[in-house]
Order: sequence, then structure tokens, then C-alpha cells
Amino acid sequence: MSNGDDEGEADDEVEADVEAEAEADSDVDANGESEGDADVDTGDEGDADTGDEGDADTGDEGDADNEEDTEAEEPKADDAEEETGDENAEADTEVEGDTTEDAETEEDAETEEDAVVEEITVESLEESLDAAAEELEAAETESDLDAVEETLDGIAADLEAADLPEPDEDDEDAEDPRADLESRLEELRSTLEEQRGPYGEDVVAAIDEAKSTIEDTRWTEQGESEVADAVEAFAEQVAETLDGDFAPDGDDQESLLAALDSVADAVTDAAFDADDDAEEIAALLEATDALATGLEEAQEWDDLMVHEQLHAQGFYDPLGHYKDFPPEWSALKEWEKRGNVEMILLALETFDSGFMEEHCMEALTRMGDPAAFDEMHGRAQKRGKPAIKALGKMGSDAEGAVESLVEYVDADSDPQLQKVTFKALGEIGSEEATQPLADKLVMENDNVRPYAARALGLIGDTRAVKPLTETLDDDESDDVRAAAAWALRQIGTESALEAAAEHTDDRAFIVQNEADLAAAALDASDADPDPEATTA
Repeated sequence: MSNGDDEGEADDEVEADVEAEAEADSDVDANGESEGDADVDTGDEGDADTGDEGDADTGDEGDADNEEDTEAEEPKADDAEEETGDENAEADTEVEGDTTEDAETEEDAETEEDAVVEEITVESLEESLDAAAEELEAAETESDLDAVEETLDGIAADLEAADLPEPDEDDEDAEDPRADLESRLEELRSTLEEQRGPYGEDVVAAIDEAKSTIEDTRWTEQGESEVADAVEAFAEQVAETLDGDFAPDGDDQESLLAALDSVADAVTDAAFDADDDAEEIAALLEATDALATGLEEAQEWDDLMVHEQLHAQGFYDPLGHYKDFPPEWSALKEWEKRGNVEMILLALETFDSGFMEEHCMEALTRMGDPAAFDEMHGRAQKRGKPAIKALGKMGSDAEGAVESLVEYVDADSDPQLQKVTFKALGEIGSEEATQPLADKLVMENDNVRPYAARALGLIGDTRAVKPLTETLDDDESDDVRAAAAWALRQIGTESALEAAAEHTDDRAFIVQNEADLAAAALDASDADPDPEATTA
């Protein structure tokens, strides 16, 4: 066989080998076999070819066959790499696809969420409120109202989350959509609450209000009878609805209040349902309305004219006929003669007249009765000078007012208040006022200083002897010095009398007079010594 024939046969064998390798590759793709199996098959074929042709072919031709076999195997490896790359590319594509889908899903979700927020507009909220108003108007039961309330809560949440236009701060007339919507929402809530009920609790509340009216109102004798009638009628009216006996045990206030309590307890125990027991609740409320009307029509003390009130309390009883005008003044003077402080206080409280108030205060001051302390103390705490004067006339019985009066001792801007206060403190006689009064012996107003000195003399506290002696010796005002000498005489201790008696030759007659009286008192004590006399 020639070389040309040999080369042709070798080419045919190479092509057969390539076809065999291609078929092996096809088998791997179809059956999932490994490339290793294909290599084994190819190797077998290669061996067969080499064995068959080995005797005829030369070594060069064998080498050519091997090179061709190698070249045939290299495309197969490249094919495998291409397949692996394709698979990786497909996997990468799938991952990228999943990632893209996730991103698109998140973007869609955000878009949907944004769309929800963007949908909350002024117009949409107004439409929701319109629908809620219609729902509220159609509501008939508590359950319906509960549903409306839930709707309003949802609208409130939307309103809070909505991004609404803000009004122009520089424009007072600028519209404020949010404020308008909130206002309308509150109106619907108010209407909702008004449509609820009535409940059993409303009946109990009405009964409690009636009880307060009975307790807090001052009734006339006629009014007390009318109140009792109103409560008895109420008890009878509710007995049918509550199936019980609630009649009061008597006409006194305690019995009437107890009867109302028993009705309130029965209503609470009944646990009425606003829907199921609407008729019963309405009947009970009708009864409470009738009770309130009866109490309103009952005669109160304030319904009477002043003279009617006084007549009802017997203020005019002492008068057989009117001697003075007005008759109230005549009655006042008669009650003062009888020492009846209560009637004078009644007139003081009742009459809105400056004339009668003045005469009442004068009567109380003349009487000096501690029964008027509370009223006078209250007025004194408002700087009422007539009341302070009246307290002074009560003497030691008015010690409870000393603390209040001491507060006015330094009221230098009101000399008249100081004068009446100093005198009242002196008359009350509490040593608590000694030091504050002693401090006023050196105040600038020489018209007030004498009142401080005399007050100290009335109190009689021996601690005042020294400041009074200094005032007597050094004060420039003769009136003040005379008042100090008088005060020392009132204290009456030996040292006090001696200090006053040293001024028998004083330049001022009024001081000499007080000194002479002090000296006479000392002489009398020497002639008839008092074993109980004290020495300061």
C-alpha cells in the first residue's frame, strides 16, 4: 500500500475517531454520563485503530494519529469548559434574576405604601367624614354607635398620618384644612355621645343631684312641706317601674334622703341595658324630671323679700307699733335692750343698708357680747374699724383676735387703723401685744404714739415700765409724755409710780397732773401698805 493510500486511510480513521468522540459527547449530554467514560471509549477506539494500522503505518504516521487524537480531545475539553461556563452563567443569571425580582418586590411595596399615604387627602377625609355622619344618623342601637365610634377612630388615625397643606402663618385668613377636619371630627364625636343612652347611671345621677339640692338649700317652712310632697310623689311613681316600695318614713330631711338612696340602689341593682330596657329608663328619667321640677317650685328662703325673712324669724315681734322710722331701727333698739345679740346679727346680715349696718355695729360695740366674736373677727380681718372697736369692748373674750390685730400695728400708712387697733389691743389686755406696741413709742407720728402708750398702760405688763419711763423723760410731745405717765400709773407698781411721780414739776400741766396722781398713789401705799403689792 502506498503512502498516499496510507494517509487516506489514516484520515478516514481520524474522522472515524472524531465521529466516535462526538457520539460519546452526545451520550454524556443525553444520559448525564461523565466525561471520563467518554475518554475511556475514545481510548479504546484509539487502541483499536492503532492496533489495526500499526503494522502498515510508519512511526511518523502513528505520531500523526496521536497528534490528531490529542487535537480531537482538546475541543472536547473546551466543550466541557463551555458547558460549565454556560451552567455558571445560567446560575448567575438566575441569582441576578432573583435579586432583581426581590428589589422590584420591595420597590413595589414601597410604591404601594406611598400610594396609600398619598391617597389620604383633604377630599378623601371629607368623604370619610360624610360617610361617618350618614352612619351616625342611621345608628339606632348602642352597637351601631360603637361601630360609628370605631369609624371615627380610624378617621382620626388617617388625619394624624396625612400630609396636609399647612396654612400660611403670615395670612390670618388662610385656610387650615387640618383644623377644619379636626373640628368636624370633634363635632361628630359630640353628636355621638349625645345619641348614646340614656343609661341607668343617668337616673342615679339625677337622684344624687336632687339630694344635693335638698341638702344645700335653705327652705322656708312652706318649702320644707313642698319638698316632702315632691319626694313622696317620686317614690310612688318609680315604684311601678322598679317593682318596690320606696315611700319615705317621715317628712324630715333625713327620711327623705334615705328614700332617694333606696331608689338609687334599686336602679343600680337592676343593671338596665340601654337598648333592651330603654322604656324603663325613660320612665325613671321622667320621674326624676318631675322631682326636679317639684324641688324647683318649692319655696326657698332666698325667694322671700328681706322684710318677709325678718317677719318669718320674728325680728318684728317686739314692736306693738312703730315708734321710729324705719321700723327696723325701732326693732333693733328693742333687741339691744333685751341683750339679744342674735337678732342684731340677723339684722346686720340681712339689711343691705349703710344706715342699718352702722346702727347694728354700734349696738354690738355697746353690748360687747362675745357671742358676736366670729362675725366681728371676720370683719376685722378685712380691716373693718368698727369691728375692731367691737372686739376691744369684748376684752379678754376677744384674745383670739390678737394675732390678727398685731398685724396692723405697723400700718403707718393708715393712722386711723393704728389708733383703733392700739386701743382694742389694750382693752383685750394680751401681753402678746406688749413688745409690738412698745416699739411704736418711737414712731414718727406723735398723734399715734399716745395711743401706743395708753395701750401699754391698759395691758399692765411690767416689761413696759422702762420704755414708758424713757418716753416720759425724753419725748418732745407733751401729749405723748402725759400718755406715758398715765400708762405708768395704770401699771401701778412702785417703780412705775415713782417714775411718774418724778415729774411733779414738769413744764406741761397735763404731765404734772399725772405725776401728782402718781405721787398721791405712792403716799397712799406708804400709809396703808398692800402686802400683795409688787415691786418691779
